[in-house]
Amino acid sequence: MKVVLGLLACCVVTGAATSFGATLEDGYGQMYNLQFEQAHQTFREWQRTHPADPMGPASDAAAYLFSEFDRLHILQSEFFSEDTNFLSMHKLTPDPQVKRDFEGDLGRARTLAMSGTPGDPNVMFALLLTSGLESDYLALIEKRYLPALSETKQARATAEKLLMAQPGFYDAYLAIGIENYLLSLKPAPMRWVLRMSGAETDKDTGIGKLKLTAESGHFLKPFAKLMLAVAALRDKDQGRAREQLSWLTVQFPLNHLFREELAKVK
Repeated sequence: MKVVLGLLACCVVTGAATSFGATLEDGYGQMYNLQFEQAHQTFREWQRTHPADPMGPASDAAAYLFSEFDRLHILQSEFFSEDTNFLSMHKLTPDPQVKRDFEGDLGRARTLAMSGTPGDPNVMFALLLTSGLESDYLALIEKRYLPALSETKQARATAEKLLMAQPGFYDAYLAIGIENYLLSLKPAPMRWVLRMSGAETDKDTGIGKLKLTAESGHFLKPFAKLMLAVAALRDKDQGRAREQLSWLTVQFPLNHLFREELAKVK
């Protein structure tokens, strides 16, 4: 299932992402530094000054999701654990208010996107992000994998459409990369079933797309680097993992996860 979270980079990319401005980027930086209240304030201010932009509520939804990931230790348990059963069935207890706020933001983002200009890269990216965020919540918090898979495939389809119009919109490659990489970790019989359902499960494709976002992405660059660190650790490649985690630690010094995982790399 896909994990499309939030996302700051210090580089500039082509396409609609360059029009988002420093305010959204500040919010993503706060989110990655686990400063969730500050991130919500920044994203709400963006919504006040840009009421027609679906990226405002979509970004606020990302901050809610990431805060639940941090509170429930989901990234540690699902991605960095030694458990071979990737995406466990361990039941979690989500915060009901966070869920309401998260779903409200997703609904507002989709409403704004639907009323936007068809084919606008900003609109398509917001839709891609909402599908990815909902997939993350369904799979990683509620453990509802079938509906999560549907959102995963929707995010990938939107990403492919966006990339056909703007191949340089590097954040969109992450949707394709996440689906392929995460589903490639499933047992062979399950991969066959997933492919028959229209999912993509090729590990090399997944890693390749993640690298594109990690090298040239914007809002999703940090998460692509995090996923490459996960992939490296699962492949027992300590050097590549250290490289990605070192970058994340420097960029987001308040994020305890990055520091803790880097300290474990020998």
